[in-house]
Amino acid sequence: MPDQPPTPGVDLAALLADRELGLRALHAAEGAGGHAAVHAVHASEMADPSPYLLGGELLLTAGAQLGPDADGYVARLVAAGAAALGFGVAPVYEEVPPELVAACARHGLPLLEVPQGTPFTAVARTVWRLMAEARTRELRRVTEAQQALAAAAARPDPVPAVLRRLAASLGGRVVLLRGGPGGGADSGEAGREVPPGAAAALEALLARVAAPGGPATATDSAAGWQLSAYALGGAPGPSGAGPSSSGPSSPGPSGAGPSSGAAPGGPGPGGPGPGGPATGAVPRAGSAPTPLPAPVLGVAVPERTPGDHAITAIAAVLLGLLTTHRPAGTEAAALTRLLLDGDPAEALPPGPWQVVHARGAGDPRALAGALGTVLLDPRGPQLRLLTDRDPAPQPGWRLGVSAPARPGALPAADTQARRALERAEAARTPLVRHSEAGLPGLVDPAQARAHAEALLAPLGPARAATLRGWLAHHGSWDRSAAALGVHRNTVRQRIARCAALLGRDLDDPDVRMELWFALRTLDSGDNSPVT
Repeated sequence: MPDQPPTPGVDLAALLADRELGLRALHAAEGAGGHAAVHAVHASEMADPSPYLLGGELLLTAGAQLGPDADGYVARLVAAGAAALGFGVAPVYEEVPPELVAACARHGLPLLEVPQGTPFTAVARTVWRLMAEARTRELRRVTEAQQALAAAAARPDPVPAVLRRLAASLGGRVVLLRGGPGGGADSGEAGREVPPGAAAALEALLARVAAPGGPATATDSAAGWQLSAYALGGAPGPSGAGPSSSGPSSPGPSGAGPSSGAAPGGPGPGGPGPGGPATGAVPRAGSAPTPLPAPVLGVAVPERTPGDHAITAIAAVLLGLLTTHRPAGTEAAALTRLLLDGDPAEALPPGPWQVVHARGAGDPRALAGALGTVLLDPRGPQLRLLTDRDPAPQPGWRLGVSAPARPGALPAADTQARRALERAEAARTPLVRHSEAGLPGLVDPAQARAHAEALLAPLGPARAATLRGWLAHHGSWDRSAAALGVHRNTVRQRIARCAALLGRDLDDPDVRMELWFALRTLDSGDNSPVT
C-alpha cells in the first residue's frame, strides 16, 4: 500500500455512525477509538483473499470458508494491509465467531459486524459516497489554499506572507532555509511550535536536501509529526553574486529557480571535480563562482492528508519565484546551443544527469518541479524528463529512472529509463531505477537475437505481443487483460494457443524466463511501452 493514497479515506467512525447500515464495532483500531481509514471495499468468501488486496480495504465476508484457523486468516489480512474486516451474520453464522473476534483483537484489525438486513453492496455504496464527499472537500480545500497563497504572494512582504498562509493551510509549521545551515536574509518560519525531536529531525532533513547532490525532496517522521523538505532551486553565488549560467536551470518542487548544478553521485559545475573548484578553494580567474546551497522549504504537520502535497507544491512555486534569482534565457540558451551545434555535451553542464520516464494522472509541470527540473517532454505515451537531481517517488506517478549519465550518453540513458518504467508498471511500484544488464548482457547480441527469432517464430507479432504483456504482468489474467484491452478469457485462449504453438509448459518458471529474455531481445530496438 502506498504511504499516502491519492484519495482521502473513509473513517470507520463515519460508517458506524450510519444508522441505515446498522454496523457494530466488535473491535476498534487500538488507541484510535475505531478511527481507521478505509480506501476501498472488497467482498470475498475465499479461504485466503490476501493475495488480491492492495491495502486499505474493508474486507467483507460471511465466513463461508473461514475454517478453523481464524488467527492465520486475520494475520494474512493484516500482512496484506487490510484496513478492517466486516463480518456478515447469517446465513453461514448466526453470530461472529468468538475465535475471529479474539484473533482480530490480537492482531489489531478492526472488526465490524454487518447485520443480516444490510447487503454488502449497501456498505460499499456508502463507502464510495463518503469517499466522493471527502475528495470534494479536499479539492475545495486545495482551491481555497491556492487562492490564499496567490493573494499572499502579492503582498508587500510576500515571503513571510506566503509562509504564514502555508502554515495556516496545513495546520503545521513551515521553515524556509536560504544559504545553508544558519539561514540568510530570506530565511523565515511560521506556524505552530513542534516538539523538540521533530524540530531537530526537520533541521536534519533540510540540511540533507540543501547539501550538494542532495535529493529534490525528502520525507521523515519524528515525535508523531510528518516532515517534508523540498529544494526550491539554485541560490545566488557568494556575496549575492548571480548564479552560473552554464546550463539550464532546474526548478524546485513546482518549477521555480535554477539549480546549483550539483547532481547525485557526482560533482556539478560549482562542486569538486572537472565542473568547478573544490569547496573552500580560490576560484581561478574567470571561472564561475561557487554557488551557495539551494533554498529549501521544510514542512512539519501532525497528520499528512492527500491535499497537503498539492498545497505545498503551489507554495513552492511562489517561494521559488520570490527567493531565487533566475538568469533570463538560460533554458533558451541551452536549447539554442543544442539545435545549432547538435551536441548535448556542448549545451549542458557535465552532470551527471538522469533521464526519467513517467506515467500518471497528475500535472506534468508539477512533477517536473518536484524532480527539480524544467527539462520536460510531455509528448508521447509517457513523460520524459531530464534532471541533475536524484529522483524520489512522487504521489500519483510511476517513474523509471536511468543510471547517471554524461550529456553524450543521454540516448542510452533514455532507453534505460523507458525499460525501468516498464518494470515499474509491471510490478506496480512507484519508482524503479535502471540496473545493469545482468545475465542478458553476457550473451552475444547477434546470437541472442537469432535464438529469439527462432524460438518465437511460430507465434507471429500479435501472439508475441499477448505473451509479452502476460509475462510482464506475472501471469495475471486480469491485469494482462486490462493492459491489452481485451477480456480475460481472450487472454487465456491466446496464451493457451501460444503454449500449443511453442510446445512449452508456460507454468514452468524456466520456460517463462527464456521466453521473456527472447521477447526482450527482440524488443531491444522498440521504444513502445509494455502492454
